[in-house]
Amino acid sequence: MERYSTLQQVQSALATGELTCCDLVNYFLAQIEASRHLNIYIEVYAEEALAKAKVLDQKYATSSTAVGRLFGMVIAIKDVICYESHAVTAASKILQGFVAPYSATAIERLLAEDAIIIGRANCDEFAMGSTNENSYYGITRNAADENKVPGGSSGASAVAVQAGTCIAALGSDTGGSVRQPAGLCGVVGMKPTYGRISRHGLIAYGSSFDQIGTLTNNVEDAALLLEIMAGADEFDSTASQSPVPLYSERLKKTEKYKVAYFKSAVEHEKLDTEIQQRTFQFIQQLQKAGHQVEAIEFDYLDYLIPAYYVLTTAEASSNLSRYDGIRYGYRSPNASNLLETYTKSRTEGFSLEVKRRIMLGTFVLSAGYYEAYYTKAQQIRQLLWQRTKEIFNDFDFILMPVSPTTAWEIGKLSNDPVEMYLSDIFTVHANMVGIPALALPIGTHSNGLPIGVQLMANRFEEEKLLAMAYSIPI
Repeated sequence: MERYSTLQQVQSALATGELTCCDLVNYFLAQIEASRHLNIYIEVYAEEALAKAKVLDQKYATSSTAVGRLFGMVIAIKDVICYESHAVTAASKILQGFVAPYSATAIERLLAEDAIIIGRANCDEFAMGSTNENSYYGITRNAADENKVPGGSSGASAVAVQAGTCIAALGSDTGGSVRQPAGLCGVVGMKPTYGRISRHGLIAYGSSFDQIGTLTNNVEDAALLLEIMAGADEFDSTASQSPVPLYSERLKKTEKYKVAYFKSAVEHEKLDTEIQQRTFQFIQQLQKAGHQVEAIEFDYLDYLIPAYYVLTTAEASSNLSRYDGIRYGYRSPNASNLLETYTKSRTEGFSLEVKRRIMLGTFVLSAGYYEAYYTKAQQIRQLLWQRTKEIFNDFDFILMPVSPTTAWEIGKLSNDPVEMYLSDIFTVHANMVGIPALALPIGTHSNGLPIGVQLMANRFEEEKLLAMAYSIPI
């Protein structure tokens, strides 16, 4: 059977009758079975997906206009997004057995347009990690090289698309968790403006950073998914009230743009030489297409990671305090009183990495250290936003590598959390200031692994960002 990787391919085949939704779901279920060794899915909704496909085939046979815009879209969802009556655990033992009592707003909007959800994808526990190694359910492997990590925390969502087990996948992006695995797996990763998609039903890590994003094989599918999921939501006060443009209908713009790249990033000493060369080739490609690309100075690159980890761990320590072994999820069988229930449930239920971040966050919020760490990090965040606004006064986009290296060996950074945190050096900027960013595959390294680049735009300028990305052959 032909490999179906885009919604347009699927809908064309459905329209000619060479394919049915049931055929499509069976095809993807076979792909899931063939890639089980990659450990992509925590749970596959085989019977449910087939039943939904049968209903959609019947609707389509009655009238081709009876189905939604996502008819034929088979999608995987990261295990941090609630889907009513389905388990959701954030890949953690602490939420073992928890079933979502409602669906995330993003999920409801996808289902309303007849998307088929085929399963929940593995991830780093509570979205804390850059490798997809920090999961209660085990490591997910990169389909390009099974000995390499896929990136994280939405690593399995990226591999789900990379390995052809679905057309698209949802992830969450707190500091690059959609874009970094997209870059390491050779797919398109889209993180919208903070608040563009409602966070209602997204398990929180860092509430002022988290944003649902997409992993796809092309820009068109990213645009349509964003168009459908975006918009105001009465259940999320941080969701934007701004009207949602018709992203999918405005991709074919032919404007010429001004693009800035940070000299300190593209010439960074830790940036792989081949990635640097391929990034400069991409810059030349943009220039040949008529875009203006300039190097600019950016003095805050070395402050990004420290400020980001101070702020996100502080928010995580607050958000994760609700997991206490009392209200839901895992409760230690070894506790004999209330205090032991709290301490043993959390000690046994959280992984080492999650406990590390909770402790760091508690420390930076503690008396005597709050001003020295948390307040300073917030000041850096504000300075960063001011500088970013200045850049967007003169440029349409900021160009950055996605990662300093290609995907690395599984286990290589397991005992070096600082080095792992530094792998996010090029992606956290967009989350610190809440701007949209999109990762694109731009080639293959001599080691056979994908290389990615990212474009960032000003807040709520996804329409322009998607149009720019659409104009670039990938």
